Amino acid sequence: MAGLFAGSHGRNELHVLHSKDEPRSPTHGQKLAKICRVCSDEIGLKVNGEMFVACHECGFPVCRPCYEYERSEGNQSCPQCNTRYKRHKGCARVDGDEEDNFDAEDFDDEFQIKHQQHSPDHHHHAANHSENGDNNQQKWHHNASPSRFASVAGSVAGGKEFEGEKETYTNNAEWKERVEKWKTRQEKRGMGNKDDEGNEQGDDDDEYLTAEARQPLWRKVPISSSLINPYRIVIVLRLIILAFFFRFRILTPAHDAYPLWLISVICEIWFGFSWILDQFPKWLPITRETYLDRLSLRFEREGEPNRLAPVDVYVSTVDPLKEPPIITANTVLSILAVDYPVEKVSCYVSDDGASMLLFDALAETAEFARRWVPFCKKYAVEPRTPEFYFSEKIDYLKDKVQPTFVKDRRAMKREYEEFKVRINALVAKAQKKPEEGWVMQDGTPWPGNNTRDHPGMIQVYLGSEGALDVEGKELPKLVYVSREKRPGYQHHKKAGAMNAMVRVSAVLTNAPFMLNLDCDHYINNSKALREAMCFLMDPQFGKKICYVQFPQRFDGIDRHDRYANRNVVFFDINMKGLDGIQGPVYVGTGCVFNRPALYGYDPPVSEKRQKMTCDCLSSWCCCCCGGSRKKSKSKKKGLKALLGLGGLYSKKKKIMGKNYSRKSSSGPVFDLEEIEEGLEGYDELEKSSLMSQKNFEKRFGQSPVFITSTLMEDGGLPEGTNSTALIKEAIHVISCGYEEKTEWGKEIGWIYGSVTEDILTGFKMHCRGWKSVYCMPTRPAFKGSAPINLSDRLHQVLRWALGSVEIFLSRHCPLWYGYGGKLKWLERLAYINTIVYPFTSIPLLAYCTIPAVCLLTGKFIIPTLNNLASIWFMALFLSIIVTGVLELRWSGVSIQDWWRNEQFWVIGGVSAHLFAVFQGLLKVLAGVDTNFTVTAKAAEDAEFGELYLFKWTTLLIPPTTLIILNMVGVVAGVSDAINNGYGSWGPLFGKLFFAFWVIVHLYPFLKGLMGRQNRTPTIVVLWSILLASIFSLIWVRIDPFLPKQTGPILKQCGVEC
Repeated sequence: MAGLFAGSHGRNELHVLHSKDEPRSPTHGQKLAKICRVCSDEIGLKVNGEMFVACHECGFPVCRPCYEYERSEGNQSCPQCNTRYKRHKGCARVDGDEEDNFDAEDFDDEFQIKHQQHSPDHHHHAANHSENGDNNQQKWHHNASPSRFASVAGSVAGGKEFEGEKETYTNNAEWKERVEKWKTRQEKRGMGNKDDEGNEQGDDDDEYLTAEARQPLWRKVPISSSLINPYRIVIVLRLIILAFFFRFRILTPAHDAYPLWLISVICEIWFGFSWILDQFPKWLPITRETYLDRLSLRFEREGEPNRLAPVDVYVSTVDPLKEPPIITANTVLSILAVDYPVEKVSCYVSDDGASMLLFDALAETAEFARRWVPFCKKYAVEPRTPEFYFSEKIDYLKDKVQPTFVKDRRAMKREYEEFKVRINALVAKAQKKPEEGWVMQDGTPWPGNNTRDHPGMIQVYLGSEGALDVEGKELPKLVYVSREKRPGYQHHKKAGAMNAMVRVSAVLTNAPFMLNLDCDHYINNSKALREAMCFLMDPQFGKKICYVQFPQRFDGIDRHDRYANRNVVFFDINMKGLDGIQGPVYVGTGCVFNRPALYGYDPPVSEKRQKMTCDCLSSWCCCCCGGSRKKSKSKKKGLKALLGLGGLYSKKKKIMGKNYSRKSSSGPVFDLEEIEEGLEGYDELEKSSLMSQKNFEKRFGQSPVFITSTLMEDGGLPEGTNSTALIKEAIHVISCGYEEKTEWGKEIGWIYGSVTEDILTGFKMHCRGWKSVYCMPTRPAFKGSAPINLSDRLHQVLRWALGSVEIFLSRHCPLWYGYGGKLKWLERLAYINTIVYPFTSIPLLAYCTIPAVCLLTGKFIIPTLNNLASIWFMALFLSIIVTGVLELRWSGVSIQDWWRNEQFWVIGGVSAHLFAVFQGLLKVLAGVDTNFTVTAKAAEDAEFGELYLFKWTTLLIPPTTLIILNMVGVVAGVSDAINNGYGSWGPLFGKLFFAFWVIVHLYPFLKGLMGRQNRTPTIVVLWSILLASIFSLIWVRIDPFLPKQTGPILKQCGVEC
């Protein structure tokens, strides 16, 4: 399956270009078994063949070793219902065990030998057989053991079947080992004979490793109370001070400058509201810590199949001339070399521009990966992207002990330079397109010559048979995808491309987890996927996580970070605060998704055992008796509960147990009717209900293979599939008309309706009750590039703000959407803040203009202050400063990063955010799509030369005008004070303070405007001076604050009387 497949489902075409069909060998399926919800090991059986049960209250599945460890080392209670564990016969006593439970025959029962003629691991097979020993066996491929997906809600509904269960031993060897360990524990507690001491050092080591593997894979690290409590106290005090400040401002108007006073009060009230939206979601900040060694001990045991979950990685790109292929190639190489089992990693590259340049560049990348990947894994280099690895100014010999490292590194660097030259040659060739269009090496015309009208294309470079590295080892799968495009269809830009990749990967690999990256974001930490798996493969918490978001870190930014490109305040303060509520927002890249969450499913519902009963007759009494009605309803939801699909998914195992027959390779792999046959055996009422609710085609589209993949909770591919049939189905799911009359982009996948599809997608998941996690490993997981010059940075912020305005004007606005769901209130405040912040630009622009107006007119927005009013002003400023200091203290953010963020908040607010508001209103309400163009000038070749690259854009006019206006106001105010004498200097200080506040915040903008040679384009100077002069002259001419004379106008006659 190494050739390029191009086709159109609507035209019933499928072409295989210059390739040979290489069918992929199927993997082996695995059977489900009863598992421990703590360590994911199998639960042993008792002598009567029943399952061991630890807690008789809720029936929460826990194996005997975990039960004993919890009693001896933990809190001695059930993880689900928190009921104290009762002592089972044969278990050592611990403090708190009830004395009346002592059984005189307890000791003898511990030594009941059950002779069986079985192998030492017979009890594991018995556990498997009791669950799957019937004829209804699984016929599906699983790339990892299903035990990794165990959750609190997984099988709790069947807790009653566990009641009365105890323990078992299966043979003499196990029995003797158990006796010795029991004696040792009893001796440590002073309850056994000390004459039977033995050397169990090896057993202790095994016990330690086993116990370590059963420990949590991550832990929540709350902020120290000495750091967070003063912060919360100051927030409350600041809220109180703000209330008294507003009371003073409203009750004491400035009568001589009433319009200015009114505008300033409105602006200040909006700023206070905006501060509340931004501040209170940071009330519960937390950090998290992962344990990668425990992940390996649990899922990568020696001598056993690797049970880590497969991951599909998505890389999206549009125009290789704007997004250089060498950058995309480095991102792909970092993915292929990631520290993860190669058979469990698949990389999908979406080319939404159907460029032959990227197609050829990926072919070169796949060839270079055959040498780069084994080099990275042999010497454990970081980062595993060659461009940044070879350019790092560090001691690359540190911790390297292999004598061949230097030689291999030099050879690899030379090969990478040759690889770059080949990529550069491809780029140079692509600059001028031939009149007849591009032609591939075998003479076939490139299917994507017309970027707006071309068939879907799929090419598998790596991952098929024969695609091995230079050491003969397997490489991860690498797939090129270009979805079909035809005139007259809405393609939804990046969101549509991401949804196409979701469907293609579901057909070809169907990994349960997905990582999405921008083409310029490479994997900086080769263990990034393992960091995410510590959360997503957690037996109790993993099933409720929709995604794991990593912070964005950037290369190539100057040390001063003039325009706050690193965005440290958002990623290190705001996101930590959201992680303590319901989870961080999705920021578009560096995010590992749980596939069911993208399919629009609800998270699993934890079912708690009813602890109290009463004879309440009213429905409102359900809350005091455990909510039995609610419990019965939650059973119908389950992990895959949908609007109309919950009942079906609860019967998924039986449906999947159906042995489907594969059709010929020319047709679809499965028929939907065969899936429906799996419903046989239900009563007519239930069957008709399921059938009426199960219209998968209207939800997921008309692809039986894709629909089947959505029913496979553990991922993997069905048995008996071949490469050609899968490729044909993959071409079908990326056809331009596939999403018509489905819920793609509405409830499933990336949500359409905004250029910031990431905010909408995460918001919909949180509204369904999913939780997200913020993972900040010590070594940044991903790094990317950011625009560092002023014009590009403003246009990036403009696009984000425009997306927020579009969401605000849509039905998905957090102000009114999702109140019947499970979105927490503080999380809702955070989402409201993400969509209303562009509107702050209007009061911010007015507030930055007021100081200049006051200086030019001699008026002020605040009347004469008394002592009490002065106290409130001083208290407000102090609370603002103290809040910032304490925030930096608990977050670890530097004061420079915080100050740069404050400055760019003003710069972006009076430029990009302002234009985004008007552009969004015109686009949504009037249907007028405006665009602010950028004209590039030549940049210098020095380091950070792009920082001084200037591009003319309309966004530069408002902040430039504000700077000039305030400077003119300062000059005019000081001149007036000099002319009027000493008495006018007192009122001047307040006005100068506000004017300098504006100028200082806009200083980075002024510096970027001047450039390295302090030269500004004439057009900017002319427009800004013109607007400032006209405004000043008009204001002086009108001067609305001069008292209007009523009566005759008296003039001096000139005669001395």
